[in-house]
Formats: sequence, structure tokens, C-alpha cells
Amino acid sequence: MKALLSSRPVLWFLFLFNLAVAAVAPFAVDGAQGIATAVGMGVVSLGAGSALLKGRAQPQRA
Repeated sequence: MKALLSSRPVLWFLFLFNLAVAAVAPFAVDGAQGIATAVGMGVVSLGAGSALLKGRAQPQRA
């Protein structure tokens, strides 16, 4: 499962999808639930983005 989640296509999907949901959630859901959803999705998006940047800086190991 770790190999699947750390593959580049999955990381790109997690980054872009969660970023889009984080941007739309406060407008689609009212109140604290929308803000909490945006924060949670934003954290996941930042984690996927940092993994993408970390993978770019270091060459892939076989």
C-alpha cells in the first residue's frame, strides 16, 4: 500500500484533488464544518505536495 500511495500519479491526484476541495469547501458547506473540511483537505494537499517536492530533489531508488 505504501508503494501505491507514494507513486507520482497518486501524489499528483491527492495534491490537486484535495487542493480543489479545500478551495471550494468553505463556499459549499456553511459554518465550522466547511472551515474544518478546508483545513483538513489543505493539510493532506500540503503533505502530498511536499512528498512531490521531496521526490523531485532526490533521485528515485530502485
